[in-house]
Amino acid sequence: MYQDTIAAISTPIGEGGIGIVRLSGKEARPIAQRLFPKLLANRRLVYGHITDPETGEVVDEVLVAYMEAPHTYTREDIVEIDCHGGPLPLQRILGLTLRYGARLANPGEFTLRAFLNGRIDLAQAESVLDVVQAKTQASLRLAVQGLGGKLSEPIKEVRSGLMEILAYLTARIDFPEDEVEEQDISEPLKKAQLTLQDLVANADAGMVYRQGVRTAIVGRPNVGKSSLLNRLLRQSRAIVTTTPGTTRDTLEEVVNLKGVPFLLIDTAGIIDSRDEVETLAVERSKRAVEQADFVLFVLDCSEPLTESDRQLIDLLAEKTVLVAANKCDLPPQVEINDLPWLQVSTSALTGEGLTDLENGMVNSVLGGRVITSDAPLVTNPRHKEALLRAKEHLGQAQTAIVESLPDDFVTIDLTAAINALGEITGETVTEELLETIFSRFCIGK
Repeated sequence: MYQDTIAAISTPIGEGGIGIVRLSGKEARPIAQRLFPKLLANRRLVYGHITDPETGEVVDEVLVAYMEAPHTYTREDIVEIDCHGGPLPLQRILGLTLRYGARLANPGEFTLRAFLNGRIDLAQAESVLDVVQAKTQASLRLAVQGLGGKLSEPIKEVRSGLMEILAYLTARIDFPEDEVEEQDISEPLKKAQLTLQDLVANADAGMVYRQGVRTAIVGRPNVGKSSLLNRLLRQSRAIVTTTPGTTRDTLEEVVNLKGVPFLLIDTAGIIDSRDEVETLAVERSKRAVEQADFVLFVLDCSEPLTESDRQLIDLLAEKTVLVAANKCDLPPQVEINDLPWLQVSTSALTGEGLTDLENGMVNSVLGGRVITSDAPLVTNPRHKEALLRAKEHLGQAQTAIVESLPDDFVTIDLTAAINALGEITGETVTEELLETIFSRFCIGK
Protein backbone atom coordinates (compact mmCIF):
# COMPACT_ATOMS: atom_id res chain seq x y z
CA MET A 1 0.00 0.00 0.00
CA TYR A 2 2.86 2.36 0.88
CA GLN A 3 5.59 2.85 -1.73
CA ASP A 4 8.18 4.54 0.48
CA THR A 5 10.44 3.07 3.15
CA ILE A 6 10.32 4.33 6.73
CA ALA A 7 12.87 4.25 9.53
CA ALA A 8 12.82 5.06 13.24
CA ILE A 9 14.50 4.34 16.54
CA SER A 10 12.33 1.70 18.22
CA THR A 11 13.88 1.70 21.69
CA PRO A 12 13.44 4.33 24.43
CA ILE A 13 15.53 7.48 24.39
CA GLY A 14 18.50 7.38 26.76
CA GLU A 15 21.40 5.08 27.53
CA GLY A 16 20.99 1.30 27.43
CA GLY A 17 22.71 -1.92 26.54
CA ILE A 18 21.02 -2.21 23.13
CA GLY A 19 19.24 0.20 20.82
CA ILE A 20 17.27 -0.69 17.69
CA VAL A 21 16.83 1.19 14.42
CA ARG A 22 14.01 -0.31 12.38
CA LEU A 23 13.27 0.06 8.66
CA SER A 24 10.16 -1.09 6.80
CA GLY A 25 9.43 -0.98 3.09
CA LYS A 26 10.66 -2.35 -0.22
CA GLU A 27 13.95 -0.41 0.02
CA ALA A 28 14.73 -1.52 3.59
CA ARG A 29 17.26 -4.15 2.56
CA PRO A 30 19.04 -2.09 -0.16
CA ILE A 31 19.39 0.87 2.23
CA ALA A 32 20.76 -1.36 5.00
CA GLN A 33 23.23 -3.02 2.59
CA ARG A 34 24.75 0.36 1.74
CA LEU A 35 25.64 0.82 5.39
CA PHE A 36 26.40 -2.82 6.22
CA PRO A 37 28.73 -4.57 3.76
CA LYS A 38 27.96 -8.17 4.78
CA LEU A 39 25.24 -10.03 2.88
CA LEU A 40 21.85 -10.06 4.61
CA ALA A 41 19.92 -13.33 4.40
CA ASN A 42 16.25 -13.70 5.30
CA ARG A 43 15.72 -14.33 9.03
CA ARG A 44 19.42 -14.48 9.85
CA LEU A 45 21.14 -12.31 12.45
CA VAL A 46 24.40 -11.05 10.97
CA TYR A 47 27.30 -9.53 12.93
CA GLY A 48 29.33 -6.66 11.53
CA HIS A 49 29.80 -2.88 11.50
CA ILE A 50 27.75 0.05 10.25
CA THR A 51 29.96 2.36 8.21
CA ASP A 52 29.39 5.74 6.61
CA PRO A 53 29.61 5.09 2.83
CA GLU A 54 30.96 8.58 2.14
CA THR A 55 33.83 8.56 4.63
CA GLY A 56 34.31 4.87 5.37
CA GLU A 57 34.08 5.68 9.08
CA VAL A 58 32.90 2.84 11.34
CA VAL A 59 29.86 4.13 13.22
CA ASP A 60 29.13 1.15 15.48
CA GLU A 61 29.45 -2.59 16.00
CA VAL A 62 26.03 -4.12 15.30
CA LEU A 63 23.82 -7.13 14.68
CA VAL A 64 21.48 -6.81 11.70
CA ALA A 65 18.34 -8.87 10.99
CA TYR A 66 16.55 -8.88 7.63
CA MET A 67 12.97 -10.22 7.44
CA GLU A 68 11.31 -10.68 4.08
CA ALA A 69 7.68 -9.76 3.38
CA PRO A 70 4.98 -10.84 3.94
CA HIS A 71 5.98 -12.72 7.10
CA THR A 72 6.83 -9.62 9.13
CA TYR A 73 5.17 -7.22 11.55
CA THR A 74 4.18 -4.80 8.77
CA ARG A 75 3.93 -7.41 5.97
CA GLU A 76 6.69 -5.41 4.27
CA ASP A 77 10.42 -6.07 4.15
CA ILE A 78 11.88 -5.16 7.54
CA VAL A 79 15.45 -4.58 8.72
CA GLU A 80 16.35 -4.18 12.36
CA ILE A 81 19.77 -2.86 13.32
CA ASP A 82 20.79 -3.71 16.89
CA CYS A 83 23.47 -1.28 17.99
CA HIS A 84 24.73 0.05 21.30
CA GLY A 85 21.97 1.83 23.16
CA GLY A 86 23.31 5.33 23.37
CA PRO A 87 21.74 8.43 21.80
CA LEU A 88 24.72 9.13 19.53
CA PRO A 89 25.08 5.76 17.72
CA LEU A 90 21.32 5.48 17.32
CA GLN A 91 21.01 8.97 15.86
CA ARG A 92 24.00 8.45 13.56
CA ILE A 93 22.62 5.19 12.17
CA LEU A 94 19.12 6.62 11.80
CA GLY A 95 20.58 9.63 10.00
CA LEU A 96 22.40 7.38 7.56
CA THR A 97 19.22 5.43 6.73
CA LEU A 98 17.42 8.71 6.06
CA ARG A 99 20.29 9.98 3.90
CA TYR A 100 20.14 6.90 1.68
CA GLY A 101 16.45 6.78 0.97
CA ALA A 102 14.32 6.15 4.04
CA ARG A 103 11.77 8.55 5.48
CA LEU A 104 11.36 9.18 9.21
CA ALA A 105 8.33 7.22 10.36
CA ASN A 106 5.28 8.98 11.73
CA PRO A 107 4.00 8.05 15.21
CA GLY A 108 2.65 4.51 15.13
CA GLU A 109 3.30 4.10 11.41
CA PHE A 110 4.79 0.61 11.69
CA THR A 111 1.61 -0.59 13.41
CA LEU A 112 -0.54 1.44 11.01
CA ARG A 113 1.07 -0.40 8.10
CA ALA A 114 0.44 -3.71 9.87
CA PHE A 115 -3.25 -2.75 10.03
CA LEU A 116 -3.53 -1.40 6.48
CA ASN A 117 -1.74 -4.45 5.08
CA GLY A 118 -4.21 -6.76 6.82
CA ARG A 119 -1.96 -8.36 9.40
CA ILE A 120 -4.04 -7.12 12.35
CA ASP A 121 -7.37 -5.39 12.72
CA LEU A 122 -7.82 -1.98 14.31
CA ALA A 123 -8.75 -3.30 17.76
CA GLN A 124 -5.60 -5.41 17.76
CA ALA A 125 -3.54 -2.42 16.65
CA GLU A 126 -4.83 -0.38 19.60
CA SER A 127 -3.96 -3.28 21.90
CA VAL A 128 -0.32 -2.89 20.87
CA LEU A 129 -0.28 0.47 22.64
CA ASP A 130 -2.11 -1.06 25.61
CA VAL A 131 0.63 -3.69 25.95
CA VAL A 132 3.30 -0.99 25.97
CA GLN A 133 1.43 1.14 28.52
CA ALA A 134 0.16 -1.67 30.80
CA LYS A 135 0.50 -0.74 34.47
CA THR A 136 -0.37 -4.08 36.12
CA GLN A 137 -0.27 -7.79 35.31
CA ALA A 138 -4.07 -7.74 34.86
CA SER A 139 -3.98 -4.85 32.39
CA LEU A 140 -1.12 -6.54 30.52
CA ARG A 141 -3.11 -9.79 30.31
CA LEU A 142 -6.12 -7.96 28.88
CA ALA A 143 -3.93 -6.09 26.40
CA VAL A 144 -2.32 -9.32 25.21
CA GLN A 145 -5.77 -10.87 24.82
CA GLY A 146 -6.82 -7.89 22.71
CA LEU A 147 -3.65 -8.19 20.64
CA GLY A 148 -4.54 -11.83 20.00
CA GLY A 149 -8.02 -10.91 18.78
CA LYS A 150 -10.00 -11.93 21.87
CA LEU A 151 -12.31 -8.91 21.58
CA SER A 152 -12.35 -8.84 17.79
CA GLU A 153 -13.70 -12.38 17.49
CA PRO A 154 -17.21 -11.83 18.95
CA ILE A 155 -17.52 -8.43 17.26
CA LYS A 156 -16.62 -9.85 13.85
CA GLU A 157 -19.02 -12.74 14.41
CA VAL A 158 -21.90 -10.38 15.25
CA ARG A 159 -21.05 -8.11 12.34
CA SER A 160 -20.92 -11.02 9.90
CA GLY A 161 -24.32 -12.25 11.07
CA LEU A 162 -25.84 -8.80 10.68
CA MET A 163 -24.44 -8.51 7.16
CA GLU A 164 -26.16 -11.78 6.23
CA ILE A 165 -29.46 -10.43 7.54
CA LEU A 166 -28.90 -7.17 5.68
CA ALA A 167 -28.20 -9.07 2.44
CA TYR A 168 -31.43 -11.03 2.86
CA LEU A 169 -33.52 -7.89 3.47
CA THR A 170 -31.85 -6.05 0.59
CA ALA A 171 -32.75 -8.93 -1.73
CA ARG A 172 -36.40 -8.72 -0.62
CA ILE A 173 -36.40 -4.96 -1.27
CA ASP A 174 -34.57 -5.06 -4.63
CA PHE A 175 -36.39 -8.07 -6.06
CA PRO A 176 -39.95 -7.95 -4.73
CA GLU A 177 -41.26 -9.83 -7.77
CA ASP A 178 -38.99 -12.82 -7.07
CA GLU A 179 -39.66 -15.36 -4.41
CA VAL A 180 -36.99 -14.85 -1.75
CA GLU A 181 -37.04 -17.71 0.72
CA GLU A 182 -38.46 -16.57 4.06
CA GLN A 183 -35.97 -16.34 6.92
CA ASP A 184 -36.40 -15.77 10.65
CA ILE A 185 -34.33 -12.69 11.48
CA SER A 186 -35.77 -11.92 14.92
CA GLU A 187 -33.82 -14.61 16.78
CA PRO A 188 -30.43 -13.79 15.20
CA LEU A 189 -30.99 -10.11 16.04
CA LYS A 190 -31.82 -10.96 19.65
CA LYS A 191 -28.69 -13.12 19.91
CA ALA A 192 -26.55 -10.31 18.49
CA GLN A 193 -28.13 -7.85 20.90
CA LEU A 194 -27.32 -10.10 23.89
CA THR A 195 -23.69 -10.43 22.79
CA LEU A 196 -23.30 -6.66 22.56
CA GLN A 197 -25.10 -6.24 25.87
CA ASP A 198 -22.62 -8.57 27.60
CA LEU A 199 -19.66 -6.71 26.11
CA VAL A 200 -21.01 -3.32 27.21
CA ALA A 201 -21.91 -4.58 30.69
CA ASN A 202 -18.26 -5.22 31.62
CA ALA A 203 -16.77 -2.32 29.68
CA ASP A 204 -16.47 -0.01 32.69
CA ALA A 205 -14.56 -2.67 34.60
CA GLY A 206 -12.32 -3.27 31.60
CA MET A 207 -11.49 0.42 31.31
CA VAL A 208 -10.64 0.50 35.02
CA TYR A 209 -8.00 -2.20 34.47
CA ARG A 210 -6.62 -0.39 31.43
CA GLN A 211 -6.71 3.25 32.48
CA GLY A 212 -6.51 3.00 36.24
CA VAL A 213 -8.52 4.95 38.78
CA ARG A 214 -7.75 8.53 39.74
CA THR A 215 -8.35 8.45 43.50
CA ALA A 216 -8.44 11.51 45.76
CA ILE A 217 -7.76 10.89 49.45
CA VAL A 218 -9.67 13.64 51.25
CA GLY A 219 -10.60 14.65 54.76
CA ARG A 220 -10.08 17.41 57.23
CA PRO A 221 -6.57 17.95 58.67
CA ASN A 222 -4.99 15.32 60.94
CA VAL A 223 -7.43 12.47 60.22
CA GLY A 224 -4.64 10.27 58.84
CA LYS A 225 -4.80 10.76 55.06
CA SER A 226 -1.04 10.73 54.53
CA SER A 227 -0.60 7.83 56.93
CA LEU A 228 -3.14 5.79 54.98
CA LEU A 229 -1.35 6.66 51.75
CA ASN A 230 1.90 5.35 53.22
CA ARG A 231 0.14 2.18 54.37
CA LEU A 232 -1.34 1.54 50.92
CA LEU A 233 2.04 2.15 49.26
CA ARG A 234 3.90 0.02 51.84
CA GLN A 235 6.45 2.81 52.15
CA SER A 236 6.86 6.15 53.86
CA ARG A 237 6.14 8.44 50.93
CA ALA A 238 4.22 11.31 52.56
CA ILE A 239 5.44 13.34 55.52
CA VAL A 240 3.44 12.54 58.64
CA THR A 241 3.44 14.57 61.88
CA THR A 242 1.02 15.18 64.72
CA THR A 243 0.73 18.81 63.61
CA PRO A 244 -2.48 19.42 61.62
CA GLY A 245 -1.99 20.76 58.09
CA THR A 246 1.35 19.08 57.33
CA THR A 247 0.29 18.38 53.73
CA ARG A 248 0.34 21.64 51.79
CA ASP A 249 0.15 20.28 48.25
CA THR A 250 -1.22 17.27 46.41
CA LEU A 251 1.02 14.20 46.23
CA GLU A 252 0.46 11.49 43.59
CA GLU A 253 1.56 7.84 43.64
CA VAL A 254 0.36 4.68 41.86
CA VAL A 255 -0.49 1.47 43.71
CA ASN A 256 -1.57 -1.88 42.25
CA LEU A 257 -4.54 -3.40 44.10
CA LYS A 258 -5.62 -6.79 42.72
CA GLY A 259 -4.58 -5.79 39.23
CA VAL A 260 -6.31 -2.39 39.33
CA PRO A 261 -3.93 0.60 39.13
CA PHE A 262 -4.99 3.34 41.55
CA LEU A 263 -3.44 6.78 41.14
CA LEU A 264 -3.60 7.92 44.77
CA ILE A 265 -3.70 11.68 45.32
CA ASP A 266 -2.97 12.75 48.88
CA THR A 267 -4.63 16.14 49.40
CA ALA A 268 -4.35 18.89 51.95
CA GLY A 269 -7.03 18.92 54.64
CA ILE A 270 -10.10 20.79 53.40
CA ILE A 271 -11.00 23.50 55.92
CA ASP A 272 -11.83 27.18 55.94
CA SER A 273 -8.61 29.12 56.45
CA ARG A 274 -7.30 32.66 56.23
CA ASP A 275 -3.73 31.49 55.69
CA GLU A 276 -2.82 32.19 52.05
CA VAL A 277 -0.78 29.00 51.58
CA GLU A 278 -3.45 26.84 53.22
CA THR A 279 -6.13 28.46 51.08
CA LEU A 280 -4.21 27.61 47.89
CA ALA A 281 -3.68 24.05 49.14
CA VAL A 282 -7.40 23.65 49.85
CA GLU A 283 -8.27 24.89 46.37
CA ARG A 284 -5.94 22.31 44.87
CA SER A 285 -7.57 19.63 46.99
CA LYS A 286 -11.02 20.63 45.75
CA ARG A 287 -9.80 20.47 42.15
CA ALA A 288 -8.39 17.01 42.84
CA VAL A 289 -11.82 15.92 44.07
CA GLU A 290 -13.52 17.33 40.96
CA GLN A 291 -11.11 15.49 38.66
CA ALA A 292 -11.13 12.20 40.61
CA ASP A 293 -12.87 9.04 39.42
CA PHE A 294 -13.08 7.79 42.99
CA VAL A 295 -12.74 9.34 46.45
CA LEU A 296 -11.35 7.80 49.63
CA PHE A 297 -13.01 9.91 52.34
CA VAL A 298 -11.02 9.63 55.58
CA LEU A 299 -12.80 10.26 58.87
CA ASP A 300 -11.37 10.23 62.40
CA CYS A 301 -13.75 7.86 64.15
CA SER A 302 -12.18 8.69 67.52
CA GLU A 303 -13.73 12.18 67.37
CA PRO A 304 -17.27 13.44 66.72
CA LEU A 305 -18.09 14.71 63.23
CA THR A 306 -17.07 18.32 62.77
CA GLU A 307 -18.50 21.04 60.57
CA SER A 308 -15.57 20.46 58.18
CA ASP A 309 -16.55 16.78 57.92
CA ARG A 310 -20.13 17.73 57.11
CA GLN A 311 -19.02 20.21 54.45
CA LEU A 312 -16.97 17.46 52.84
CA ILE A 313 -19.95 15.11 52.90
CA ASP A 314 -21.93 17.70 50.93
CA LEU A 315 -19.00 18.26 48.55
CA LEU A 316 -18.78 14.55 47.74
CA ALA A 317 -22.49 14.02 47.10
CA GLU A 318 -22.06 13.28 43.38
CA LYS A 319 -18.85 11.20 43.61
CA THR A 320 -18.14 7.48 44.01
CA VAL A 321 -16.90 7.33 47.60
CA LEU A 322 -15.52 4.84 50.11
CA VAL A 323 -15.32 5.99 53.73
CA ALA A 324 -12.19 5.04 55.62
CA ALA A 325 -13.15 5.26 59.31
CA ASN A 326 -9.61 5.73 60.53
CA LYS A 327 -8.11 5.42 64.04
CA CYS A 328 -10.27 2.42 64.89
CA ASP A 329 -7.59 1.46 67.43
CA LEU A 330 -9.00 4.27 69.63
CA PRO A 331 -12.38 4.31 71.42
CA PRO A 332 -15.08 5.27 68.86
CA GLN A 333 -16.73 8.65 69.31
CA VAL A 334 -18.86 8.90 66.18
CA GLU A 335 -21.67 6.96 64.50
CA ILE A 336 -21.26 7.03 60.72
CA ASN A 337 -23.69 4.33 59.62
CA ASP A 338 -26.08 6.96 58.31
CA LEU A 339 -23.62 8.05 55.60
CA PRO A 340 -24.70 7.09 52.05
CA TRP A 341 -21.48 5.21 51.27
CA LEU A 342 -19.75 1.97 52.21
CA GLN A 343 -17.56 2.35 55.30
CA VAL A 344 -14.46 0.41 56.29
CA SER A 345 -12.88 0.64 59.75
CA THR A 346 -9.12 0.93 59.61
CA SER A 347 -6.09 2.11 61.52
CA ALA A 348 -3.24 3.71 59.64
CA LEU A 349 -1.18 3.40 62.83
CA THR A 350 -1.48 -0.38 63.31
CA GLY A 351 -2.52 -1.51 59.83
CA GLU A 352 -5.77 -2.97 61.13
CA GLY A 353 -8.45 -3.16 58.44
CA LEU A 354 -6.01 -2.41 55.61
CA THR A 355 -6.97 -5.53 53.64
CA ASP A 356 -10.66 -4.70 54.04
CA LEU A 357 -9.93 -1.17 52.84
CA GLU A 358 -8.11 -2.42 49.74
CA ASN A 359 -10.90 -4.89 48.96
CA GLY A 360 -13.46 -2.13 49.44
CA MET A 361 -11.61 0.16 47.03
CA VAL A 362 -11.44 -2.52 44.32
CA ASN A 363 -15.07 -3.57 44.78
CA SER A 364 -16.22 0.04 44.66
CA VAL A 365 -14.59 0.82 41.31
CA LEU A 366 -15.43 -2.54 39.72
CA GLY A 367 -19.03 -2.45 40.92
CA GLY A 368 -18.77 -5.98 42.29
CA ARG A 369 -18.06 -7.45 38.84
CA VAL A 370 -15.98 -10.62 38.67
CA ILE A 371 -13.97 -10.73 35.45
CA THR A 372 -13.02 -14.22 34.27
CA SER A 373 -9.71 -14.67 32.51
CA ASP A 374 -11.29 -16.11 29.35
CA ALA A 375 -13.99 -13.47 28.90
CA PRO A 376 -13.48 -10.91 26.09
CA LEU A 377 -13.33 -7.52 27.77
CA VAL A 378 -13.80 -4.05 26.35
CA THR A 379 -11.06 -1.80 27.73
CA ASN A 380 -11.24 1.14 25.32
CA PRO A 381 -13.74 4.03 25.66
CA ARG A 382 -13.91 4.31 21.86
CA HIS A 383 -14.96 0.69 21.58
CA LYS A 384 -17.60 1.08 24.27
CA GLU A 385 -19.12 4.09 22.54
CA ALA A 386 -19.28 2.22 19.21
CA LEU A 387 -20.85 -0.82 20.89
CA LEU A 388 -23.50 1.37 22.52
CA ARG A 389 -24.39 2.88 19.15
CA ALA A 390 -24.57 -0.56 17.53
CA LYS A 391 -26.72 -1.85 20.38
CA GLU A 392 -29.09 1.12 20.08
CA HIS A 393 -29.50 0.62 16.32
CA LEU A 394 -30.17 -3.10 16.80
CA GLY A 395 -32.88 -2.22 19.29
CA GLN A 396 -34.47 0.15 16.78
CA ALA A 397 -34.30 -2.52 14.07
CA GLN A 398 -36.05 -4.99 16.36
CA THR A 399 -38.74 -2.41 17.13
CA ALA A 400 -39.32 -1.89 13.40
CA ILE A 401 -39.81 -5.63 12.96
CA VAL A 402 -42.26 -5.86 15.86
CA GLU A 403 -44.25 -2.93 14.45
CA SER A 404 -44.24 -4.57 10.98
CA LEU A 405 -42.60 -1.54 9.36
CA PRO A 406 -41.22 -1.86 5.81
CA ASP A 407 -37.86 -3.60 5.41
CA ASP A 408 -36.21 -0.27 4.55
CA PHE A 409 -36.60 0.86 8.17
CA VAL A 410 -34.84 -2.27 9.40
CA THR A 411 -32.00 -2.04 6.87
CA ILE A 412 -31.23 1.57 7.82
CA ASP A 413 -30.57 0.61 11.44
CA LEU A 414 -28.81 -2.61 10.51
CA THR A 415 -26.42 -0.68 8.27
CA ALA A 416 -25.72 1.80 11.07
CA ALA A 417 -25.04 -1.04 13.53
CA ILE A 418 -22.71 -2.79 11.06
CA ASN A 419 -20.80 0.45 10.48
CA ALA A 420 -20.46 1.09 14.22
CA LEU A 421 -18.98 -2.37 14.78
CA GLY A 422 -16.71 -1.85 11.78
CA GLU A 423 -15.26 1.22 13.49
CA ILE A 424 -13.90 -1.10 16.20
CA THR A 425 -12.23 -3.63 13.93
CA GLY A 426 -11.41 -1.16 11.16
CA GLU A 427 -13.67 -2.12 8.24
CA THR A 428 -15.47 1.23 8.25
CA VAL A 429 -12.82 3.47 9.76
CA THR A 430 -12.10 6.99 8.46
CA GLU A 431 -8.70 8.45 7.73
CA GLU A 432 -9.25 11.08 10.43
CA LEU A 433 -9.93 8.41 13.05
CA LEU A 434 -6.83 6.47 12.04
CA GLU A 435 -4.74 9.60 12.39
CA THR A 436 -6.18 10.24 15.85
CA ILE A 437 -5.56 6.67 17.05
CA PHE A 438 -2.01 6.26 15.78
CA SER A 439 -0.88 9.74 16.81
CA ARG A 440 -0.82 8.41 20.39
CA PHE A 441 1.84 5.83 19.51
CA CYS A 442 5.57 6.43 19.78
CA ILE A 443 7.41 6.98 16.49
CA GLY A 444 9.21 3.62 16.52
CA LYS A 445 6.14 1.43 17.05
